[in-house]
Amino acid sequence: MSKHIGIVEDDANIRNIVSAYLKKEGYQVSVLESGEDAWDLWETQPPDMWVLDIMLPGMDGYEFCKKIRNESDVPIIIISAKDDEIDKILGLELGGDDYLTKPFSPRELLARVKRVFKRVQPMGAQKEPSEGKLKVDNLLIYENERRIFWHGEEQEVTAKEYDMILLFAENRNRAFSREELLVKVWGENYFGSDRAVDDLVKRIRKKLKGISLETVWGYGYRLRSEDD
Repeated sequence: MSKHIGIVEDDANIRNIVSAYLKKEGYQVSVLESGEDAWDLWETQPPDMWVLDIMLPGMDGYEFCKKIRNESDVPIIIISAKDDEIDKILGLELGGDDYLTKPFSPRELLARVKRVFKRVQPMGAQKEPSEGKLKVDNLLIYENERRIFWHGEEQEVTAKEYDMILLFAENRNRAFSREELLVKVWGENYFGSDRAVDDLVKRIRKKLKGISLETVWGYGYRLRSEDD
């Protein structure tokens, strides 16, 4: 079955162009003009990904993104005419998986859609939980299912939170610079501030209370473990 993508954009021209490109690639597409319409779709026929504009009538994109993240880690690509760094940081901090500034090439958006789907694809894999298991102290990761357990309790994490936790777990006790983390978690084409790294670490520490995710002052972070 083809992936279902919800496009939330109040500009009809952009909606139609993006929709046409995605449909040509075989995706099932729903086009919506407001956050309220998008939320109705979420409750009846939830998409596998959102392409979300920030400047919307009524419920704006930030508010919609926040509401979705309270329920799911479904991928969200934010598109916006706002190109200020603070807007990008806010969008990513609220749980966006990528941020694209208008005007943009539909081909670039398509490439990002494919890249994000590729990154989260293992979430749908149906394999035995015993396969791909990684344990670090009180942290347990089932890689094939992209599931995180902390002190025996499953935690809801976003795609980027999972990617960063897995990276640290696979390289415990190794210090990563903020620049390295940007490349490995956000990709080489990300041009935002390394503050996004600090914000993501803050969210992980909040969810996995007591995790030994240490700050390496003036450099970056590492996951301290006694397992090695």
